[in-house]
Amino acid sequence: MKIYADDVVMQGDANRMILTGNVVLAQGNNRLSAERAEFDTKSGLGTFYNAWGIASVQPPRQAPRPGVSVPTQTGQETNVYFFGDKIEKVAPKKYKITNGGFSTCVQPTPRWDLHADTVILNVDHYTVLKQAVFTVKGVPMLYVPILYYPTKREQRATGFLLPTYGSSARLGQSLHNAFFWAINRSQDATLMHDWYSKGGQGYGSEYRYNFGGGSDGNFVGHLQNMNQLTEIGSDGNPQITPAQRTFDLRGSANQILPGNLRARANIDYFSNIQAKQAYTTNIIDYSSNRRAYGANIVGAWGTYSMNATLDHSEYFYGANTSALSGSWPRITFTRMERPLLGSDLYFTLNTDVGHLLRESKQPDSTGEIVDIDSSVGRFDISPQIRYPFKKWQWFTVNSTAGFRDTYYTRSYAPTDDPTVRPSVPVDEPLNRELFVVQSQIVGPVFNRIFDTPGNGYAERFKHTIEPTVVAQYTTNVPEVDRILDNADYIAGGTSVTYGVTNRFYAKRKIVPNAPAQAREFANVELSQTYYTNQKQSQYDPRNSASFGAAPSNFSALRLRITAIPTNDVNANFSAEFDSRTRHLIGVTATGIYSWTSRVQTNVSWTKHTAVQQLAGVPGTAITDQYVNATTNVHTRDNRVGGIYSFNYDLLHSSLLQQRMSAFYNAQCCGVAFEYQTYSGGGLFNVPGDHRFFLSFTLAGLGNFSPFNGALSGVPR
Repeated sequence: MKIYADDVVMQGDANRMILTGNVVLAQGNNRLSAERAEFDTKSGLGTFYNAWGIASVQPPRQAPRPGVSVPTQTGQETNVYFFGDKIEKVAPKKYKITNGGFSTCVQPTPRWDLHADTVILNVDHYTVLKQAVFTVKGVPMLYVPILYYPTKREQRATGFLLPTYGSSARLGQSLHNAFFWAINRSQDATLMHDWYSKGGQGYGSEYRYNFGGGSDGNFVGHLQNMNQLTEIGSDGNPQITPAQRTFDLRGSANQILPGNLRARANIDYFSNIQAKQAYTTNIIDYSSNRRAYGANIVGAWGTYSMNATLDHSEYFYGANTSALSGSWPRITFTRMERPLLGSDLYFTLNTDVGHLLRESKQPDSTGEIVDIDSSVGRFDISPQIRYPFKKWQWFTVNSTAGFRDTYYTRSYAPTDDPTVRPSVPVDEPLNRELFVVQSQIVGPVFNRIFDTPGNGYAERFKHTIEPTVVAQYTTNVPEVDRILDNADYIAGGTSVTYGVTNRFYAKRKIVPNAPAQAREFANVELSQTYYTNQKQSQYDPRNSASFGAAPSNFSALRLRITAIPTNDVNANFSAEFDSRTRHLIGVTATGIYSWTSRVQTNVSWTKHTAVQQLAGVPGTAITDQYVNATTNVHTRDNRVGGIYSFNYDLLHSSLLQQRMSAFYNAQCCGVAFEYQTYSGGGLFNVPGDHRFFLSFTLAGLGNFSPFNGALSGVPR
């Protein structure tokens, strides 16, 4: 320790030193300056007047572990600048400041500081401020009666986080607070509180853990006490959201178990979908009508594997209309494919047993809710033999033959009218047996190579044409309409899927000063399916327009295009075209651009046509059409950036929502804001809204995103 001053008075008997004029106390990397000071030479403590100082918080040192290389420098020091009318040094690294403050922004003019009547600064541990005011460039921004600010060596410290301010045309002003609890090295929790001037209050918590070795989890819970809201809906009519208490639960967990087993669990559950749509700012969460929870255990032992699953998923189509699906439980046991007796034949065996959840709720003509339970127990066994013919690279045939036996504990009651499909579940078992024979033929494959040494894109191109045919024969299922499991609907008959794939390769230098590499940069695929049994065309999962359509011998024409010309550009296009009505049933186009990880743009266009002629009803096509886009721009060090996204309804020429976010992160502080407009609508005609959020970041102090999704994905 060294002490400097213009004038020093020593009182040796009292171990007291009185210093005046340019007083400086130097202790290691810590400095304390003052106009006047009284110092105890024995204890090293004292009082400094009109003082200011700098203290260094040393970074944590990493203990060496076997097989792990630890760098010499583990981090940079965090400097704390503090000042006050009176600073009392009450311990080697503990100061009591009167009418002063501190900042971790050590610059000639700090960008921010916290000023308080009383400050207890405990370097390498914490700082407590009473009657604190947060100022940015000298402008007061926030007042709190008491504030706990961590200034400890570790990267994670218990304490309050800076609040986030919000404003909404529907919910009024809002303030989102959070308290972070660093339980230990493997666990932490965040306690959150939301206050809305119109919408009520919310309480939430997030718990995270990571015990290593693949055992980790993250769970979030939120309770919302909603006030009644009376507003004008998107259709111009009054809309009342009643006062109620709702909750949301989200999370996932992974756990390694003995015996080569791994367990997983997940939950995404809300008690009221209307309340969820009223409060969320995330367009993905807003548009989701599904709540679900489940778990599964998987294991593998040599050539055998097992999967046990619990899945409970409910889809809402209105306040009183929903559909339940899933399995409770479902166990699959598989004998993986292996050669049969050393031959060219491969044998595999799958068994599946479970209770399938199938339930729907909807109001009848009188408004009473009708619950139709179509749940069914199911046992399925399916041995299969495969023979691959791969003598020629330009022509391959992969053939399989299998048998399936499926037993159902329930079924639909048969009807007297064969033109009416059964719809009443009864407790009558049903057994389904079928044989399946399939051959997948690829080829003959045609190739052509083009040498282009003077081309600026590639020195050589290659074009490959791959015809494909998949022929499958399935024995007819006589009582297929009585089967409750619509997800495994097999009518039988022969189906032939034919198509052609064009692949384009380019040999080019992807990495400078490295040899050229061949890479596929474009792919074009066109295919269609023919069915001898027209019923099967209504339940083909490969065709998005098959469900509910009129029976046909032909599926829609399917077109798939993929293009990756450079590492920065990725584009996909898919379309389905009905040959009978000559309507474009569905179109999806997506483009992604990424430049040196500093600019990312994602644009998608979707169009779906429900052609009424396909359902046997004359009329015109009903179409929905949307354009969605997101752009993220930031500097290499994430110091400055912004995010812009929008969702536009082309059919109704309406902007559903747009979101604008920007952030600025300096060495010791940062600021982020977000503005969002939402046009309203949805299942419950939620009124439109305008939302604004503001958040500050301080060095050494963490931040959070409110439970409603504001500022999510914004670097801070």
